[in-house]
Amino acid sequence: MANITPEDAFLNDYDPAAFDRPSVAVDLVLLGIHAGRLSALLVERDQPPQAGRWALPGGFVGIEESLDAAAIRVLRDKAGLADAHLEQLYTFGAIDRDPRMRVVSVAYLALLTEDAVAPASTGARITPAAIDGDPLVATRADGEDLPLAFDHAAILTRARDRLRGKIDYSDIAFAFLPPAFTLRALQEVHEAVLGTRLNKPAFRRRMLDRVVGGRRLVATGMREADASHRPAELFRLA
Repeated sequence: MANITPEDAFLNDYDPAAFDRPSVAVDLVLLGIHAGRLSALLVERDQPPQAGRWALPGGFVGIEESLDAAAIRVLRDKAGLADAHLEQLYTFGAIDRDPRMRVVSVAYLALLTEDAVAPASTGARITPAAIDGDPLVATRADGEDLPLAFDHAAILTRARDRLRGKIDYSDIAFAFLPPAFTLRALQEVHEAVLGTRLNKPAFRRRMLDRVVGGRRLVATGMREADASHRPAELFRLA
């Protein structure tokens, strides 16, 4: 007969119900630039609690599911996206954040190009909404302010402030853009994230002189297609 270690004996006698356990969820902050504004993909809740309010795509984590696996499942099933680079943003655990029970949510952040965000504008249940103001307000392209569910205004505020704090020294702005882009498009990303207008000549000088992670902006030798004005030069980060 095999020897039973103190560890084995402890685990055999352990009662998982001895302590209250909160439920764990994931919420996805999917941000992109839509109609020139920093926007998040939101889903309209069709069931209580808070039916009719707009929420981040989210869901509960299965008992045998990792956090990352749950986030990927929600990305596919709730947001309708096959792929995105998801990173953990923050964990939200206020006692009263969900009226049903104690729920701790791990928020994930992904930055999307406009091509990934724009198709959602045609959906009935999911839509991009601009996130502005303090306190934060989510506004659909038609001008309607969307009531947010749970503590999702706080989650979106955390994500927006994270971007604002990093955009001047990291490469996050380029995640919103295709591989080749104009300096005008790059400035529009910065303005959308920061919520303010920037001086065009000063911005361009700063971007062309800037080194990001050992890379810098280089001209591709190509110009934008289908422009209604003089086609602008395309750049890439290399």
